[in-house]
Amino acid sequence: MSNPEVLWAQRSSSTDPEKNFIYLTITAPDVPKSKFSLDLKATTLKFKGHSDTLKRDYDLELEFYAEIDPENSKINHSSRNVELKLRKKELKEEYWPRLLKEAKKLQFLKTDFDKWVDEDEQNEAPEEDFSQFGGMGGMPGMGGGDFGGIDFSKLGGGAAPGDDEDEDDEDDEDDDDDMPALEGEDDKKAAA
Repeated sequence: MSNPEVLWAQRSSSTDPEKNFIYLTITAPDVPKSKFSLDLKATTLKFKGHSDTLKRDYDLELEFYAEIDPENSKINHSSRNVELKLRKKELKEEYWPRLLKEAKKLQFLKTDFDKWVDEDEQNEAPEEDFSQFGGMGGMPGMGGGDFGGIDFSKLGGGAAPGDDEDEDDEDDEDDDDDMPALEGEDDKKAAA
């Protein structure tokens, strides 16, 4: 049995329980719902799974740094992983200093930098949309393809590639005439 890779990130709020959670992703490819078990309690998570295609058994047991609220946590299973949004029980503005109770480095446990936001920037960061958990949805900020009002024709001066290529080359050659010789280059020309 092996530990699956686990990615995690978090948000914290002292006033809003909806913004006080842990993102947890258990990477266990090709483990169908019928072949895995997940036991989520206030201080622990236990996961077991089997992949027939990869012929691999997964076993994971985590003891959290602090309590979570299993009743208000969300779980999504896909063919690639199990994603969890675990609500922290205690409302606090400060982040947990680590995910686990014990302060030791585990090879399979990594920070999810795609979801991580610094503590001082968390109020400005958009929250992941877990309502479309099974589907892809759209890219955030790309609604309707309007690209936020950016006029791409104004980028780069609107010039098409190759419009001024010949002029630029001539200008570059003219600039070379005013360049002084490199050190020692005059000596080489005199010797030749």
